[in-house]
Amino acid sequence: MTLTLILMRHAKSGWDDPTMDDIDRPLSERGRRQAPALGHWLREQGHIPDLALVSGAARTRETWSLIAPDFPETRVEHRDALYLAAPGTLIRAVKGADARTVLILAHNPGIAQAAHDLLRHRPDDGDFLRYPTSATAVISFEADAWSDIGSGEGELVAFTIPARLES
Repeated sequence: MTLTLILMRHAKSGWDDPTMDDIDRPLSERGRRQAPALGHWLREQGHIPDLALVSGAARTRETWSLIAPDFPETRVEHRDALYLAAPGTLIRAVKGADARTVLILAHNPGIAQAAHDLLRHRPDDGDFLRYPTSATAVISFEADAWSDIGSGEGELVAFTIPARLES
């Protein structure tokens, strides 16, 4: 059976208020403008999550709210443990999932490191290496259960960033 993991970094956030706690930072105007394109791209590619695991930070929750209209059938769980989570925490979160296609919406450096760790072959792509805001990787695994996946076992199916989606 094929399992699909979508690893998405939150959209561009704002730094307008230096006194605001990091977890409360909202998206910037650019982030609000770009985020919906990621949802459209995923849907057009046929990558529709059954389950979205979203960090409890304001910027990840806001990113999800902007892509969610493309996924009305997706179950969403907001998890505070995914805020600035290490790759191992992100991977453990998916290992407990009861869905075939899971989207994790979280933060760097953990989300990028998880993408790098899970792939059998890393692409020769500077944007993948940088994993900028809104970077989204779709990774497939030939496994019967999420508990069976591990480092170096995934295949990159698709990858994009907002600049590639702008016309």
